[in-house]
Amino acid sequence: MSSSDLVWWQHCVVYQLYVRSFSDANGDGIGDLEGIRRRLPYLADLGVDAIWLNPCYPSPQADHGYDISDYFDIDPDYGDLAAFDAMLADARALGIRIIMDVVPNHCSDQHPWFVEAVAAGPGSPDRERFYFRDGRGPNGDQPPNNWRSIFGGPAWDRVVEPDGSLGQWYLHVFAPQQPDLNWRHPDVPESFDEMLRFWFDRGVDGIRADAVIHLGKAPGLADEVVPEGMVAPEIGGQNLQYTWQEEGHIAWKRWRRTVDQYLTENPDREVFIVAEADSGGSQEVLLQYVNESEFHQSFAFDLMKSTWKASSMRRAIDMVLASTLPFGHAPAWTMNNHDAQRSVTRYGRVDAATYGEGGMNNLDPSTAPVDLAVGTRRALAAALLELALPGSAYLYAGEELGLPEVLDLPAEVRQDPVFHRSGGNNPGRDGCRVPLPWTSDPSNSYGFSMVSTTIPAWIPQPAGWEQWSVDQQLADTESSLAVYTRALQCRSESPDLHTLDFSWLDLGAADALAFRRGEMVVVCNIGEEDLALGPAVVGDRTVRVSSAVGRGSGTSVPGNTTVWLR
Repeated sequence: MSSSDLVWWQHCVVYQLYVRSFSDANGDGIGDLEGIRRRLPYLADLGVDAIWLNPCYPSPQADHGYDISDYFDIDPDYGDLAAFDAMLADARALGIRIIMDVVPNHCSDQHPWFVEAVAAGPGSPDRERFYFRDGRGPNGDQPPNNWRSIFGGPAWDRVVEPDGSLGQWYLHVFAPQQPDLNWRHPDVPESFDEMLRFWFDRGVDGIRADAVIHLGKAPGLADEVVPEGMVAPEIGGQNLQYTWQEEGHIAWKRWRRTVDQYLTENPDREVFIVAEADSGGSQEVLLQYVNESEFHQSFAFDLMKSTWKASSMRRAIDMVLASTLPFGHAPAWTMNNHDAQRSVTRYGRVDAATYGEGGMNNLDPSTAPVDLAVGTRRALAAALLELALPGSAYLYAGEELGLPEVLDLPAEVRQDPVFHRSGGNNPGRDGCRVPLPWTSDPSNSYGFSMVSTTIPAWIPQPAGWEQWSVDQQLADTESSLAVYTRALQCRSESPDLHTLDFSWLDLGAADALAFRRGEMVVVCNIGEEDLALGPAVVGDRTVRVSSAVGRGSGTSVPGNTTVWLR
């Protein structure tokens, strides 16, 4: 399939922006839309096609935006709708599209619907938009079932009724401040139909749906069955009573009908929807969500979850490609995001080749020692591998700088509910959300704040953060930022990388992955030793991009390195 047959989102590079951590224009220590608008030239120079904004709607920030209290506005911490429109207009002028992030499974406990439901009391129609149930036990003081939250602890909390007594319980698959919505109630799907159209009408090009696999609950809300001799896990996620339910597919099919109708009404637009639907390594699961009736794309987390081993990565790539290419769908690859430890740290661990074989839990990372130099080489190699695969690639803000995970944040500055609900046993995700370093000067949080301020960044940056700063890397042709910039330029200029064509090459090396994209040959050496390339592979090709600047040649690939040959 040639590039002319593909829609933009089938071969684009998307830059994921954790809005709170990208750039602070007003000096309050919190990233905002104006900060993004002023940094758009940096993103244009980097070479991305679109930016994905993590939720920036009004929110009490119990889960930093993934607890939404109003789906039709902007949180005052980030600006307002006028600031959003200005940012979008400037992005469009630079050829950058905008993707929004939305949470359909749950809302905030400060959403008007939930406030009204609590105030209305048991048995009221307002409570039917959620999952309110009486408790078990003589006094109703036990949760309605044994379900566990994905963030740890019970998946139920009890409300105080209007008369001041302890009353019914409500379901929250995530944090207590995130009550699950009941999609069987007609108000819920109708409201999200309006939401999709509202943001598309403002010029948004795509919508990313969060926690897709958890929307919908098994009728009856029966107990999770725990096999005999096993203990129910503290953290949920594999509970089939609230995972991969048919009710969710009914919702997504409605979304797709809404989007298709919008495209029919607006033939000049090319909007799409992408799912956060972790396949768990299953082709069958991925196909359930990516098809002509539901999502256009779903993130392929399988490669991100692979160990630093050629066989593991090959298995992940094969599964994703087999689930998409034969059906004319394009994968959406990613190696980093706001929920996972950064790849520099993951790949720098001494157990990188073995930890999590078969699919690690991103919220339960390894604690093995880290070699940042090794991790940086491997992360760059993995990035070039990802960027050369057919489909679109989603980068996470700061990965182009080679930022590592910040592992030693003090408990008092950690804000992730995963950390707090686990009693501090799970470090949570704050370490990949530390604000970016723009300058090597530590004042104003290394340039994160664009004006002079004494207010620190919302998560404190560690000492030495300047070594990864944008200004230092822009002046260094061998920096991580330089490698990403060259790769994105090459990708943009190479029609072979805008198609869905792909074929493996056999180099006879257990520690290597090699494939062809048209006339482009990509070799990823996952081993430690140099890998010699024969004339059949090299031919008259030269190295266009290498993740190991200044090392190797067109006839050999250093260890922990990816090269593009053309």
